[in-house]
Amino acid sequence: MTDDAPQKGGRRAARPRRKSLAGRLMLWITVTITALWLVAVGFGALIMHDEFGEIYDSALQETAERLTPLLLDDLRRRDDLETPQRIDASRPPAEEEYLSYQVRDLTGRVLLHSHSATARPFEAPLRTGFWQAGNGRIYTATAADGTIFVQVKDTAEEREEATREGSLALLLPVLLIVPITIAAVWLAVRRALAPVETLRAAIAEKDGGNLAAIEATHLPVELQPILRSVNLLLARLRAVVAAEREFTSNSAHELRTPIAGALAQTQLLLTELKDAPARTRAQQIETSLQKLTKLTEKLLQLARAEAGIGVAETTFDIADVVGVVVTDFQRASDDAQRIRFSSELAVPRLCEGAADAFAIVLRNLIENALLHGKAGAPVDIRLTGEGNVCISNAAPRLSEAELVAVRKRFARGRTAAAGSGLGLSIAERLLQQMRASLVLTSPIPGRVDGFQAEIVFPAAG
Repeated sequence: MTDDAPQKGGRRAARPRRKSLAGRLMLWITVTITALWLVAVGFGALIMHDEFGEIYDSALQETAERLTPLLLDDLRRRDDLETPQRIDASRPPAEEEYLSYQVRDLTGRVLLHSHSATARPFEAPLRTGFWQAGNGRIYTATAADGTIFVQVKDTAEEREEATREGSLALLLPVLLIVPITIAAVWLAVRRALAPVETLRAAIAEKDGGNLAAIEATHLPVELQPILRSVNLLLARLRAVVAAEREFTSNSAHELRTPIAGALAQTQLLLTELKDAPARTRAQQIETSLQKLTKLTEKLLQLARAEAGIGVAETTFDIADVVGVVVTDFQRASDDAQRIRFSSELAVPRLCEGAADAFAIVLRNLIENALLHGKAGAPVDIRLTGEGNVCISNAAPRLSEAELVAVRKRFARGRTAAAGSGLGLSIAERLLQQMRASLVLTSPIPGRVDGFQAEIVFPAAG
């Protein structure tokens, strides 16, 4: 069963999603680069946080040490030290003060404090050094006599804001650098994988109609073994196809000769027999041998089609082959008067493939039209301006299911005429090898009945 075989319930098997090598590389490279940049930003933010802490601590200590003599001098000039005094109470407080300070005695009582500081003592102990409070960091400076302590505090929000803005300053360039880096990597990956895509496209072109070796041009060393293996496989396939063609040709000769001899002997016997019963049997033998001859011819054509006789590196003129085949039918067929040929082709139309194979296709389609068409009705053979060939005949209208069924081997439509049911299969197989297609239509376009077989060639390059 093939991949397209219908499953139970009328559903088709789901095809696995194809994964691209370039897509995988881009995904992993993108994830890796982004992760590395984010890790770098994280480490940078940690280092920056520590450095900012050192800078703020240094500024805090220097501020406290510079304020100490000034505040001591201010204390000496004040008379009322029973209640905490605010420095320069007449001046309105600034909108935003990052530092606040208090002057305390040995008992911890607040003597002086800044505008932003409260009269409640800071939670730091009365000893020289830093203290980490819940909402900021405090440095305590001690007067020379050891009785007065100046405590300067900065807010935690200030430090966090500095770290946050610094981290953002590191992250913003990353948001620009990462896409640029990914774009550069994408271009590099595309350029590096271009030979792989070239080789893939060259291999994809190979089918039953093209088994020529792939040219080994501009491929990197890593792909050379693959190319050699593919060319070796193609060479083996060419040898197999050649052997099948030779066998088919020999078989055709060996089969035709004894059948033709038996038919000739039967026909000679008919001329000698006068007795009615014996003559009737001889006539039945003749009819059977004639059917066997036609069936053998079709089977040999089918075998040749399967062997790939339509594959050729040459070209032929479609109009020339059609003209020759139509002329042969008009000369040799009993229904020559039924055949009507017309051509709309203004210039020669060349097609890749074997002219003999195309002639077999035409013969099968014309024979089918004459055999299965309405008796006495004309068979129209038209060569279109694009180089396609339309063969139509009068016949009852066929349904879509019947059009599909007649394509199968040994399948026949609603007809009582003799035949093997192989003509369309042979024609379709040979046309595939010539990169053409067979389109069956019923009724004929513009009519209510009839049957049309159209040979559609690829557009001329």
